[in-house]
Amino acid sequence: MTRKIILSVLGVLLVVASIFFAKTLIANKNTPKPFREKVVKTVSIDTVTNGTVPIIIPASGRLVAKSRIELYSEVQGVFKKGNKLFKPGQEFNQGEVLISIDASEYYAGVQSARSNLYNTISAIMPDLRLDFPEVYQKWQNYLNGFDLSKSTPKLPEMSSDKENYFITGRGIVSSYYDVKNLEQRLSKFVIYAPFSGILTEALVTEGSLVRAGQKLGEFINTSAYEMEVAISESYSSLLKVGEKVELNNLDKTVTYTGTVSRINGRVDPTTQTITTFIEVKDDSLKEGIYLEANLNAKQEENAIEISRSLLLEDNKIFVVRDSILDIIDVKPVYFSETNVVLKGVPNGTIIISKPVVGAYAGMLVKTLNDDKK
Repeated sequence: MTRKIILSVLGVLLVVASIFFAKTLIANKNTPKPFREKVVKTVSIDTVTNGTVPIIIPASGRLVAKSRIELYSEVQGVFKKGNKLFKPGQEFNQGEVLISIDASEYYAGVQSARSNLYNTISAIMPDLRLDFPEVYQKWQNYLNGFDLSKSTPKLPEMSSDKENYFITGRGIVSSYYDVKNLEQRLSKFVIYAPFSGILTEALVTEGSLVRAGQKLGEFINTSAYEMEVAISESYSSLLKVGEKVELNNLDKTVTYTGTVSRINGRVDPTTQTITTFIEVKDDSLKEGIYLEANLNAKQEENAIEISRSLLLEDNKIFVVRDSILDIIDVKPVYFSETNVVLKGVPNGTIIISKPVVGAYAGMLVKTLNDDKK
């Protein structure tokens, strides 16, 4: 009996709950859906005014001294101490002695050869007086001007074939050229600075034994430097020798003015670039410094320049027409690292000047003029 009562109560409760649940569903069905306000994005715009856009080609490179020499010894001997130390960083003026090698032993041999030439000519003077009196005085004057401590003077000009045969037959001409050869080699014991500059490398020190063919160091001219840059072949015809170039250090804190000094006539087959050399002069520059160059390659007429982030796929950009975004085709003519130069955009066209997240053609927008031209 108790069980029947419990089941009856549960049944009544279930019916009541069902009725309440049904009423709740009906009430919710009649509740109106919340209204979602449509969001209109605000975009920055710019009105197009076509004009002349300079195309600047960025490039970078390392400075190298325009004039430099590697110092090698052509003779052997002991490196003598000079007026200035032979050390990196030492400055030398044009004509000053860079390197002096002890040539005392070799100099004695040159003096001996000069003396032998003098004696040979002296020995033929009696024969010249008798057989060639018309040229005797010429050769006597030569002997009078012969100084063993100085470079051997040039032999007198031969007046006739007989004189030539006579002088040559005595071995004077061959002796003369032997002496000149020795004198030429003697001059190689001293190396003079061909220009004013600085020693950047020194591989020997005073007192060292220098051997023939040994590298001694490097000497550069600090008055002018060159920077080698690689330019795309498509812009090679736009660059001219003598064109001014703006150069900056990597920190963009110092600006220099350079000049295109040389343009290679060969295209690198691997990179399709042409090597261009830019000359720059400044007392603060040092060899090995990296600089960035901005080459004025071309003036593009009837064009505009915008950020590369505004260019869409398939060469299109967003424009605003009656507060609605639209897309037009454009013609890119040059890409820089951050910007792109475009042609084919009519004057007066309103374009967006900053990227819009989720933008699409037909999107309703509010405009904010950036006042950019």
